[in-house]
Amino acid sequence: MSDTSAPRATDTDTRTGPGSPVSDPPAAGSPPAAQPRDLTAVQRNAVAELLRVSPVADELGRRFVAAGHELHLVGGSVRDALLGRLGNDLDFCTDAHPDQTLGVLAGWAEATWETGREFGTIGARRGGLTLEITTFRAEAYDGVTRNPVVAYGTNLIDDLRRRDFTINAMAVSLPEHRFTDPYGGVADLAAKVIRTPGTPQESFGDDPLRMLRAARFAAQLRFAVHPDVRAAMATMAPDLDRITAERVRDEFTKLLCGADPVTGLRLLVDSGLADHFLPELSGLRLEIDEHAQHKDVYEHTLTVVSNAVRLEDDGCDFALRMAALMHDVGKPATKAVGSDGRVSFHHHEVVGARLTRQRMKAMRYPKDMIAQVATLVGLHLRFYGYGRGEWTDSAVRRYVTDAGDLLGRLHKLTRSDCTTRNRRKAAALAADYDALEERIARIQAEEDLARVRPDLDGNAIMELLGVPPGPVIGRAWRHLKELRLERGPLDRDEAEAELVRWARSEGILPDAG
Repeated sequence: MSDTSAPRATDTDTRTGPGSPVSDPPAAGSPPAAQPRDLTAVQRNAVAELLRVSPVADELGRRFVAAGHELHLVGGSVRDALLGRLGNDLDFCTDAHPDQTLGVLAGWAEATWETGREFGTIGARRGGLTLEITTFRAEAYDGVTRNPVVAYGTNLIDDLRRRDFTINAMAVSLPEHRFTDPYGGVADLAAKVIRTPGTPQESFGDDPLRMLRAARFAAQLRFAVHPDVRAAMATMAPDLDRITAERVRDEFTKLLCGADPVTGLRLLVDSGLADHFLPELSGLRLEIDEHAQHKDVYEHTLTVVSNAVRLEDDGCDFALRMAALMHDVGKPATKAVGSDGRVSFHHHEVVGARLTRQRMKAMRYPKDMIAQVATLVGLHLRFYGYGRGEWTDSAVRRYVTDAGDLLGRLHKLTRSDCTTRNRRKAAALAADYDALEERIARIQAEEDLARVRPDLDGNAIMELLGVPPGPVIGRAWRHLKELRLERGPLDRDEAEAELVRWARSEGILPDAG
């Protein structure tokens, strides 16, 4: 594509490809430099991916053309096709309005839905693919409202210009497979850079969430964010306050579940975006004075996140990653310098669990997810001290019982939290935790710790004490559970004797004799 003052559509057959080194990307909002010529591998990826979905996509395209409309595969679907990772969720754009789209889909789609209709989007399912078809848009924000004001557009180029980044501003026409790239998305994809079709100020002014999305794509794709885009993010970060907590939450969740979340997290802090929805992260950058040296909590936290990612078994474990990110957020509030100059953070895990609950509630996370993450944060220090030989079997039972279903995640979080550069200390901590896991396994095999219950159930308690259902039964049940944790399994006679002893001490049964 020639370097001109205004972008124009570049229509090429995706089966052809071409040849010269990729140059540095132009400034954000500038027309792209000449298209690189060494993108044959990228083009081949696109062809392979498009051929896989083309029976459905081309058939749909022919239906739109027959009805007098255009249809284009667009946005993230084209990007992912070029990256060789196109999934089964496809995005299309068209000049047809929603009612016209529904007419084209009638009798062809296996199912349709209209949940996105107010934004011009109709959903459909066909041949194992999920399709979202959106009318050309020219949406804008008025600078005050938190959601886009949608106005239908009239052409593909304007629709592509309103998109967030150049790598998402490409289209493939159907059924012809003409490739349209007016803003240099292929070049930016090859250079692994995130840039806006227009100026970053224009793009972020339309939708401030795009600033957070830039960090998300950096984390997901391991791409660099163009300096002009980074500068605009720093300047316009306060505009993120216009966005609903739910939209921010969803983008942040995708960022933290990216292939390289640390890159995205650094960008959030460096740009000031984190200050507006996750200030605890920025707050970890504690000032280290010359008289009170201590671990760099911010860098330590990012390392723990990286460690946790490496310990995952199958894809993103958001609860584990979020707990790794939040595990030390209580340190700034608990930092103290003793008379000997040593720094301490007593009970920071308790404070951190409370702050985690508050922040995740503000971000509108579900209650069960908040509970999981806060529990992990509150327990992440429990292990320390085990190596000194102070733990009884009772302490091990309590550790397992308090963690419950989160025990596997707690193992990973605790191991991730070891970031010392002292190899001897690191090896000792790892050995101690190996020993703890072995001890847990032994006791679990002997006592079935996963289902620790009192040795008498509620019915047996009522029968032995001669009392009806009520608070007394709950108190008795908790007493027996404490005994179970402290002493391990009791036989029936021991459990009944202990219950009677407790009931007499509580005045529930008369003293013997």
